[in-house]
Amino acid sequence: MNCMNERVNIMTPAFRADPYTPYAAMRREAPVCQVDPGGMWAVTRYADVVAVLRSPERFSSQGFRAAWQPAWVGHNPLASSILAMDGPDHARLRGLVSRSFGAPAIARVEQRTRGLCERLAARLDGEVDFIDAVAAPLPAFVICELLGLDHALERHFKRWIDDLLSVTPEPASPEHEARVRATIAELDLCMAGVIEARRRSPADDLASELARAEAGGQRLGDREIIDLLVSLLGGGLETTTHLLGSAMLLLAERPEELERLRASPELIPRFVEEMMRYDGPTQSVPRLTTSDVALAGAVIPAGSLVLALVGSANRDELHFKDPERFELHRGQPSLTFGHGAHFCLGAALARMEAKVALEVLIPRISEVTRAPGEIPYNRTLTVRGPVSLPLRFRPA
Repeated sequence: MNCMNERVNIMTPAFRADPYTPYAAMRREAPVCQVDPGGMWAVTRYADVVAVLRSPERFSSQGFRAAWQPAWVGHNPLASSILAMDGPDHARLRGLVSRSFGAPAIARVEQRTRGLCERLAARLDGEVDFIDAVAAPLPAFVICELLGLDHALERHFKRWIDDLLSVTPEPASPEHEARVRATIAELDLCMAGVIEARRRSPADDLASELARAEAGGQRLGDREIIDLLVSLLGGGLETTTHLLGSAMLLLAERPEELERLRASPELIPRFVEEMMRYDGPTQSVPRLTTSDVALAGAVIPAGSLVLALVGSANRDELHFKDPERFELHRGQPSLTFGHGAHFCLGAALARMEAKVALEVLIPRISEVTRAPGEIPYNRTLTVRGPVSLPLRFRPA
């Protein structure tokens, strides 16, 4: 059985700041191994991660429930959502919402996204927290548009989702436990109000569609709709916020890349794709073993929580040439948006938001540099990005 000399704790500030160095050691020394907190199993190589993601009969999506709903939490909407489903249950709910994330729906919201980016660009002058100024407000606006939520709720979104995603096997403190439970109660109450309002007065939005939708001959219950809306809200916010934050940080640290994009803006879509591979927002996908599974020299017991580390797979030297090099013309897809039946519903939306944001912002920036100090990263099992990102901008 492969094993590291010492278990890696994937929640420490040092690991969160740079997971890629320990990922490389794990791929080299123990490609499937247990990690802390809680002795979860980590799968680090590209081929093995793909094997996990395409084998729901052995690696169930109930891993999301195991990861996000330990006993101390109670009910977590994310843990009972479409993310934690396989087979027919997953297919019927995905079918209900997929149209709202298709090309026509994204095209309808793209122009409004561009208009918001132009307004947000005016904030980038002098020292600015890029997360608060651009990376968080942009996806909050877009997901409100798609789901049909009141834009007045946007100010709560980041706090709500940060709290839900902060769940780990044990609470960080009694205060952390109380905050998470209070947030879930607040979010449930808010979304129940949205559903009630849409049933009284339907609109042309996804919340209204779900309020009147039927699956298998039965109308969806409030609990099912709440869980689905929360999962779409979380996915729509976190992926884009962290993608934009990490992208702007890279441009601050590599001014030659900023100059290249300013000179050749047609390269921005390639930049977005390589950014998702090189330092993408999704770091792991939780799964639960349905039986004992042999993988890469290790035997993972039945009922184990497994993290398919897509962040590590995206840097796997067995799959990518020179994976530590940022290369716009690589042309190989990453696993940031998953693989197989659970490929991210919002992948095209996140690509559009990042592309439009960079197309608007980059011509308006002549220079961006890091402000002094350490950059704090979030503390979650699944996604990674800066909590705040103080940068210094010089407008063009």
